Amino acid sequence: MVKKESTEISEYERQRQENIAQRDKLLKQLALDASSAGLGPGQKPKPAKSAPKKKPAVKKIKEEIVPRRTSSRIAGIEADSEVAKRKAEDEYVAAQEAARVKRQRISGPLDLSEVQVAGKGWDKDENFFVDVVRRGADPHLRTFGDDEVKETTDKELRALREKMSGLELYDGFEPNRIKITPERIYSLGFHPAADKPLVFAGDKMGNLGLFDASQSPSSMKREPIKSEDQDEESAEEDDPDPNITTFHLHTRTISSFQFSPHSPSHLYTSSYDSSLRLLDLTKSSSTEIYAPEDTSLDEPLSGVEMDPQSPHLLYFSRLDGHVGRTDTRAPNTADIFQLSEKKIGGFSLNPSCPHFIATASLDRTMRIWDLRKLSGKKGAQLPALCGEHESRLSVSHAAFNSAGQVATASYDDTIKIHSFEGMSGWKAGRDLTAKEMAPSTVVRHNNQTGRWVTILRAQWQLHPLDNVQRFCIGNMNRFVDIYTSKGEQLAQLGGDGITAVPAVAQFHPTNDWVAAGTASGKLCLWM
Repeated sequence: MVKKESTEISEYERQRQENIAQRDKLLKQLALDASSAGLGPGQKPKPAKSAPKKKPAVKKIKEEIVPRRTSSRIAGIEADSEVAKRKAEDEYVAAQEAARVKRQRISGPLDLSEVQVAGKGWDKDENFFVDVVRRGADPHLRTFGDDEVKETTDKELRALREKMSGLELYDGFEPNRIKITPERIYSLGFHPAADKPLVFAGDKMGNLGLFDASQSPSSMKREPIKSEDQDEESAEEDDPDPNITTFHLHTRTISSFQFSPHSPSHLYTSSYDSSLRLLDLTKSSSTEIYAPEDTSLDEPLSGVEMDPQSPHLLYFSRLDGHVGRTDTRAPNTADIFQLSEKKIGGFSLNPSCPHFIATASLDRTMRIWDLRKLSGKKGAQLPALCGEHESRLSVSHAAFNSAGQVATASYDDTIKIHSFEGMSGWKAGRDLTAKEMAPSTVVRHNNQTGRWVTILRAQWQLHPLDNVQRFCIGNMNRFVDIYTSKGEQLAQLGGDGITAVPAVAQFHPTNDWVAAGTASGKLCLWM
């Protein structure tokens, strides 16, 4: 039999509880007395505030908006029923539609401040890209003009500026009608004849165009042709297009060409199809001078120059960093020198001392070489390196003038002019110091051509009649700039009807004629 627990408190337990109550009452009374007497514990001093610790930014996870799931059980839909299947199908279709909307192209205009997903707030007036944008092309915005010419105090410089700025755009035909080549122009130049302006241009597809600028529409007009059902009032004169002759000499880009200084009827062309050809204008024939023996080899050529003192020596450069020398009397034989591990965009011989060669490379250097001193084993010889100058970005081209100056254009938006005096007296393989290789003049110039405009190159006038060394270069604002060897700007040639950048600019060897070609194969000419 289970005993019932007693609900009465024992005498001992009652006495213990009374003692506890009396003790608590006494402690409370003592605490009150001490507090009234000012003996109680004061307020604890607040700890000094320390610099608030920056909490790491909580990365917000962008939740994908998808249709909200609902419970089939709560909705009273039986599992595996037709209603449940339709519900699952509807949810799947809704999810697919949400994904499609997320991938859909936005056709309207976008404000960068509204579509920014990372970085600090975007301000269209103050951001890191403003300087880059403002240095870009601004079509037809002049940076040199009549005001600069009038403000020139030096009499000789002013006279030269007035002379060069006075060159006028050829008015026989508008530039957009002189399509000298079918495709983008990569190389351009004048025939050396001084009595007739003959312009040649090479394009991307291996075509060579020829334009005679002595022609005019008036000399080409024909009598109007009337049909039987036309009266005299409806008959109109034809507006003839300029006569342009085009030859397909190469299968790929004509990167460069040069007329022989010994025979003006001989034109040497280099191409990305790995070949050098001679166009004989008197014989109306084109022959191959050099190409790799193996036709499967791809060795694109970037430049060609004739030795001004030897009628048979021809030099060329390749995009793989090699420079070659061949004798036209022994076709398809050449001495090859590896002068760079990267692309050589252009090279030039010193007209007065052709054993000196300047190279410009993708490795950001301009180098001077002396071909009189070769070192190394046969088949792997190298000319002596006199010195090099390194730019911040790649150097597009290097061009010698007859005074021993080299002009380079590079992607750091500069034109640099290096002056080398007394080169005819240099010993073979002379070692130049960094100071001697440093440019004597630096001109700020926008050289950012992009993908669709041919690279800008500074090209000297070979034999200026007034002995003032000057060069021309295309301007991204659709002009051609002319500078002296001291970096003084002489002119900024432009005109109506120029609808693209005249990137490939060239002087006539002696006359003050300037021609320039565009990416659409159009020709601009100032005389």
